[in-house]
Amino acid sequence: MPCAETTGFLPPADFVHAPEALGRAWSAEEARAYTRWLATRHYENFHVVSFLLPKRLHQDFYNVYAYCRWADDLGDEIGDRAESLRLLAWWGGELDGMFAGRATHPVFVALEETVRRHGVPREPFADLIAAFVQDQTVTRYAGWGELFDYCRRSANPVGRLVLYLCGYADEERQRLADATCTALQLANFWQDVTVDLLKDRVYIPLEVLKRNGARVEDVLARRFTPGIGEAMRESVDRARELFAEGLPLVGMVDRRLALDLDLFSRGGMRVLDKIEGQGYDVLRARPAIGKFERVRLLIGSLARLAMPRAA
Repeated sequence: MPCAETTGFLPPADFVHAPEALGRAWSAEEARAYTRWLATRHYENFHVVSFLLPKRLHQDFYNVYAYCRWADDLGDEIGDRAESLRLLAWWGGELDGMFAGRATHPVFVALEETVRRHGVPREPFADLIAAFVQDQTVTRYAGWGELFDYCRRSANPVGRLVLYLCGYADEERQRLADATCTALQLANFWQDVTVDLLKDRVYIPLEVLKRNGARVEDVLARRFTPGIGEAMRESVDRARELFAEGLPLVGMVDRRLALDLDLFSRGGMRVLDKIEGQGYDVLRARPAIGKFERVRLLIGSLARLAMPRAA
């Protein structure tokens, strides 16, 4: 693959400031190469996902991943909320253009074929943009209802997109995927409380803090109190309930996707265990899963999926 400087392959935050990239006419082949480059070279965490999925789906996942990555970066990597809102509105216009048969941006030129092949509707793509727009204006959540509504647009569309690409469009599987994706989003929130504070975002519902005698001011100041500990205990328990609700999906899909689902779910649950293990104090240290733990999780997922086959 030629280097990015000679091909015009740029990550989103650089791409939007490069007139030669924005004005370039992209062939379908070049567009597919761009999404593949973005997924496999610019963001390392896609390697495992593509390894676990059938090769025939790799390009489709690159295309969807590139769309999600662009929307995410336009929201979080620009450094100016007003400019992020402008760019997200532009991205939504590009989405509408693709569904109207007028794709010009390389991500949409590549994605158009994926959408047509798998019958993917517009809604999950549009929901993701709405979530990133909300990130620019909302930094606190009153209760679980508000937070779950945000997860419905920020996390659940990803699970639904995966199901569409793998040939599943029924309501029951989507419901279970929603539970799993919301649980993963919550686990990520509880793991990254201090990271989100850098952006003035607090995802612990205010009513949960209040009910447990905690103050958002202490969270912002990174002062761990017994009340914050109890609020985190409740928050971790809520995420565990959702993981348990969504886990049956593993037994309702193809084995390769099942391995992926089981691995991600167990990884999220392991993060929750880590939080509990450090006394729910997520303000002192960010809980993380080490390399050897990841290997153990993979072996455990493989064993669980092998047992029914052996039986």
